[in-house]
Amino acid sequence: MSRAMAADEPKTRGEGSASLADLAFCALQRGLPTRAMSTAMHRLTRLRTPWLKDAAIRGFVRAFDISLDQAQIDDPRGFDTFNAFFTRALKPGMRSPDPDPDAMLSPCDGDVSQFGRIDHGRIIQAKGHDYNLLELVGGYADVAEPFADGCFATIYLAPWHYHRLHMPLTGTLREWIHVPGRLFSVNPATARGLPRVFARNERVIAIFETAIGPIGMVLVGALFVGSIETVWAGEITPPHRRHEVSRHVPSAPVSLQRFAEFGRFNMGSTVILLTPPGLTWADSLRPRASLLVGQKIASLVGQ
Repeated sequence: MSRAMAADEPKTRGEGSASLADLAFCALQRGLPTRAMSTAMHRLTRLRTPWLKDAAIRGFVRAFDISLDQAQIDDPRGFDTFNAFFTRALKPGMRSPDPDPDAMLSPCDGDVSQFGRIDHGRIIQAKGHDYNLLELVGGYADVAEPFADGCFATIYLAPWHYHRLHMPLTGTLREWIHVPGRLFSVNPATARGLPRVFARNERVIAIFETAIGPIGMVLVGALFVGSIETVWAGEITPPHRRHEVSRHVPSAPVSLQRFAEFGRFNMGSTVILLTPPGLTWADSLRPRASLLVGQKIASLVGQ
């Protein structure tokens, strides 16, 4: 069962207003050297000193109650670096695509933050906050236009989630855009308390041509977790420079099948899925619902 977005339905579904604690946390972040802190964390997570990386992995596993039962490497000492642990592959069959050929898949493990319609180019971030689609995609009007009255879903990857990203539909990469920016946290507290955080943070936008038209995958960097990697370009960030927005066309065709891996967060962050109008959301989609990569989030019927 699924439901289309009727004209009298709310345009979005998501979380509540910011608390005083949320606002205080956001105010603290504004004064932090987020790029420098994230660059330092990137280096630390790639250290190969056995005692240091093993201690970091064991501490992380305990702190977030992480089980390695589903991972290809199930011994914390078996990873070369902390980042290898964080971006660990899963055993075959631990994730699988929904068998419905008309299903759009979740591109990642994560928790639903917001989803709904894009209202004349505005996307809801949290209660009381929205931001501009045009700004999100780096200011390119031709990139934003197909999604201006389309649909979106924002999915937050917490530290304990699987951090590889997979295709929601079969598609061919048309272009990708790198937008430099800040590296604020993107956890729910920051989303509630810091206006335009997704349009202010560093991000990579990948545009794929699919059977339903273009779809956008916006990979948003964050504090300590600003490293974004794709299968066609490798590690795009860091370095975290204050340079111009850059737009890239692949030098060779990049076609990826539904559920194929297309990228990863070295550490974690947020994915914003952009689609044309007419998407029919799955009944199971709810604010704060936990998703697994490959799970059906919408139906293409009626597109």
